[in-house]
Amino acid sequence: MKSSDTNHQIPSLKIGLIGLGIMGGAMAAHLLKSGFEVYGFDIEPTARKRLKGLGGKPQTGVKDVLQHSDIVITSLPSGQALKTVTEEIALEFISSKGLQKILIETSTLPIQDKEVCAKKLKSVGIATLDCPIIGTVSHLKERSWTIYASGPKKTYQHVLPLLREFTDDTPYLGAYGSGTKMKLAANHLVAIYNVAYAESVTLARKMGLDPRDVLEHFGNSPILGTGVMRSRMAMMVKRHYSPPTMKIEIWQKDMGIIGDLAKTLNCPTPLFTASADIYTAAMAQNLALEDTAATAEVLASMAGIKPQRNH
Repeated sequence: MKSSDTNHQIPSLKIGLIGLGIMGGAMAAHLLKSGFEVYGFDIEPTARKRLKGLGGKPQTGVKDVLQHSDIVITSLPSGQALKTVTEEIALEFISSKGLQKILIETSTLPIQDKEVCAKKLKSVGIATLDCPIIGTVSHLKERSWTIYASGPKKTYQHVLPLLREFTDDTPYLGAYGSGTKMKLAANHLVAIYNVAYAESVTLARKMGLDPRDVLEHFGNSPILGTGVMRSRMAMMVKRHYSPPTMKIEIWQKDMGIIGDLAKTLNCPTPLFTASADIYTAAMAQNLALEDTAATAEVLASMAGIKPQRNH
């Protein structure tokens, strides 16, 4: 049951969204369908236009989003983008009165970048939560996201009804940054799983098996099946990778964050390291804008399987 089913006051909140890409745009659409008033900004005009088409209220900058919103959610592509947005928020908060005092940061970024953001905003009186998300747009439709929340517990409890508009799986993990640590641990597994499934599909094809049978029997198995398998292997079976749930070029950012963190911690990650080259090869094969499931095409090429056109 969605939180709005039990608390009809929640949709009266005005929500700001900064970053209207795949995930930010999906959150905006979901909140609009739930009856929220959504104000959003993205540096891409097409993203703002898409928000308007959904019934949202696109703004011309971060300042305008802040002026109209009770709570702001950020979904950004890089640490530099977060730094820029943080500075704009802090400056506007200092010079204005009556603004919201909570920011929910959902991006997958280096922990140190997020900590700098939280420290800066705390200095001007804004509480920040670190809330990275596990799941794709299709998982949001199924309410099967996990939001790993960390930061001030009172702030978490205050925004929990809003988080539960997206999913009931919203664990509180403690000190700020713990959510990102859990997300990076999860993405470490996803990176390996994805390549493993690509390898499995390739082996099946080489053996003369129908990969649809592999997906049917493995995907639904209580022993072998995972959500990643069911979503990504379905693309691998069809050899069709658009529209992407996660573009390979964006995933490379996550791979870099995880790899750098592991080196900093002196933590060996041999399986993850081996999988990284497959994603790099996908970039070299002009698959950057395709879903990460397109790693199956890299392995297919290595196995001598005829290339699939129009991925």
